[in-house]
This record gives sequence, C-alpha cells and structure tokens, in this order.
Amino acid sequence: MPAIDTIFALSSGAGRAGVSVFRVSGPKTFALAKALSRKKLPTLRQVGLRQFYDVKGNVIDEGLLIIFAGPRSFTGEDSAELHTHGSPAVIEAMGKTFLDAGARQAQAGEFTRRAFENGKLDLTEAEGLADLIDAETEGQRRQALRQMQGGLKDIYEGWRSGLIDALAAIEGEIDFPDEQDVPDALSHAAFTPMETVIENMKKALADSDRGERVRGGIRIAIIGPPNAGKSTLLNRLAGRDAAIVSDEAGTTRDIIDIHLDIAGLPVSFSDTAGLRETKSSIEAEGVRRALLRSEDADLRIGVISAETAEGLDTTILALQAGDFLLANKSEDKELNLSFDDLAVRNISAKTGLGFESFMDDLTKVVEARFALTEQAGLTRVRHRDCTQRAIEALSRGQSNLVIAPELAGDDVRAALHAIKELAGEADIEAVLGAIFSRFCIGK
Repeated sequence: MPAIDTIFALSSGAGRAGVSVFRVSGPKTFALAKALSRKKLPTLRQVGLRQFYDVKGNVIDEGLLIIFAGPRSFTGEDSAELHTHGSPAVIEAMGKTFLDAGARQAQAGEFTRRAFENGKLDLTEAEGLADLIDAETEGQRRQALRQMQGGLKDIYEGWRSGLIDALAAIEGEIDFPDEQDVPDALSHAAFTPMETVIENMKKALADSDRGERVRGGIRIAIIGPPNAGKSTLLNRLAGRDAAIVSDEAGTTRDIIDIHLDIAGLPVSFSDTAGLRETKSSIEAEGVRRALLRSEDADLRIGVISAETAEGLDTTILALQAGDFLLANKSEDKELNLSFDDLAVRNISAKTGLGFESFMDDLTKVVEARFALTEQAGLTRVRHRDCTQRAIEALSRGQSNLVIAPELAGDDVRAALHAIKELAGEADIEAVLGAIFSRFCIGK
C-alpha cells in the first residue's frame, strides 16, 4: 500500500440509499476534487454544493463536497468527502470517475492505517475504532468508545513513565559510578517504580477477562439431564421456538445458541445435550460436547426437573461456584434445595413461573462479573500478551538489580519494547496487517 497513492472508497453502505459518502485521501485529493467538481474548491472544513462530472464532462450527480487539509484530517493527509445520492448507478459512475482521474480503490482499513502511520491515533485507539464499528450492544459501544478516545493509551503511558524513571536510576549508576553526587547503589531506587508498574500491570491483567467478555460476548451454558426443560428454557429466553421441544429424551444432540443483550452486554446461551449415560454414539458425542461447552463457559445454568430431581448429582458435578441451579417444572411441585455456592431457583420455563425473578438475579450476576470499569482496559489477546511479557521482563529486572544493573537495564528496556508493541510503535507488520484487514472498505 504505497503511501503516495491517492485512495478513494465508498464509506457508506453499498446498495440503494438516500445518500452515499465517498472518501478520498492522498496528495492528489484537491486536484481530483477540483477535476470532479469543475469549480473552485469550498473553504476548508465547510460544505459546498457542487455538481460532479466524469472525465468526459458529463454530469453524474449533484451533491456536497468537504475538503480537509493535512495534517488536520482523519488520515493526516489532504482528504475530501463527497456526498451524492445513493443509487447504484451514481455509485458506479462515481467509482469509475475516481479511477479514471488517477485514484486507487482503498483496501480494507487503509484510511485508518494511514491515520495510524501518520500519528493521528495509536494502535489501541485504532482497535477501539474497529470495535466501535462492530459494537452491537450498549456495553460494547461504551467500552470501544473509551478505548478509541485513548483510555488504554493513558494506562500504558503511565506504565512507560514509571519505567523511564526506573531506567534513569539504573543508567545513573552504570554511567556515573564514581561521581560523588550520585548515591551508592542508585539502581535500588529503580525497584519501587518497577514494583508499582508490575502491580498496575497485574491489576490490568486480572481485569482483562472482563474487557474481553464485553468485546467478544459472555458465554452461558444450559446443562442438565434429558427432559429437564433446557430447550424450553432456551425458547423462553429467546422469546421464540429456537430449539425443538419434545417429551422424547435425548432430542437435543448438538449445541443450539441464541444471543441476547443483558444489561447492555452481549450474552450467548447454549442449549446442550442431556447429561446421561447412553449407548448411542451420536448422543454420547452430544454429551461430550455439552461437557466441553460447560467447561469453557463463563457461567452455567443447571436445569433439573422439580418433579423427579433426576440427574441432580450429575448436574451439580458439572456446575461451578456462583452458577445457577434451576428446579424446572415447579408449577405443581417445588424442590427445597440449598447449596452454599450455587444460586438455586424454582421456576417453570413452560408457564413462566419464577422466570422474571430468575432473570433479575441473572442480570445482577452478569453486571457484577462483567460490568465495565471506569477505565478502558486490555480487551484483546494481543494486549494481554504484551503486558505479560513486560511483567516477566520487569520481574527478572528486579532480581538483577543487585547482581548486575546492566542486565536490569536490559530487562527494563525489554518491558518498554513490549509497551511499544502494545501501542503499535514497534515493527509488527504482520500484526498490523491482520488488524487493519478486519476493517470495512472505506474505513
């Protein structure tokens, strides 16, 4: 992607629409905009009404033109936006005219990548922008917006500042060992800022699961014996017939997922095969998958029948502390069960008895475990990996402070390099390509 190219793209959605927006960026932007409008360009950042012409002088459409001079633009380059009517014919004609005028079709994420390369935003802010575009729930939107506005950048810049202080203390002892105004064992002064950064990084790592769950979704597995009402519960959660309900045991043999928005957070519920011993190889595979999904889930809902309590022991073995145990079919009979580490509720997924109360309790649990923190945090595996490597380097550095300050200095520099990777300042071309390729065309 040569940076000297002038690129264009349809930034609004393809297809018939009231308005379409084209973006242009690069050194020939103003010349191209003038060629298309055949009129003096509007004042910077002000909207001008213009007719747009093809290279043969035929009018394509009438719309709005806005120009931005670099570096005061999204990409940091000379840029423009052209707003036209959104018919497929206009879109096709405009695209052909851009190509004829010497512009190139932008690749996925190329506008944002140019903004990154021109210092308009760092890599974590670009990732936040990508997450904001993909956000489906209020929680995802708020988390992505905080990251896009530099929330994570503020965190790692604080880490970087502490490590620079530590490195200055170490280098002071190495470079000026005989100077009287340099205290003996000055490198020991590096221990406290290093320890502070390590503690802050560990706190961020401990909270990273929350951020990743908001971004990727919270997984809840519904487990229990056959005919306990798991599929009926899934259907009530979905508000539709998402799963087949039958009196025949073993109807559900594969995993059925539905996706809901709970307290502004994305939650997926998985209906799984009934847990029991079986001679059927197909059903046995369903049970195996059910147990795997249960282990991988963030929360489990165990469902048994209040009429028989069949499968209670097997279900409890698959549950973990803080999970729910529902005694279903309790419209005629309730079970008096109590477990210190499980939330036990009597409900009827068929009639709705106790369902609203259960959903209130479930919402509170989801909010308590996964609600957003005030600061943007580590929301990707890449963030965690960089932070973990920095912690490991600093831990080695603390051990080396007394033994060999030179080695401790190298360890601090390794931690600083990990932070540079987090910010996207290091040479991580493969990572950059993977990140920006996930953007849509025109962004």
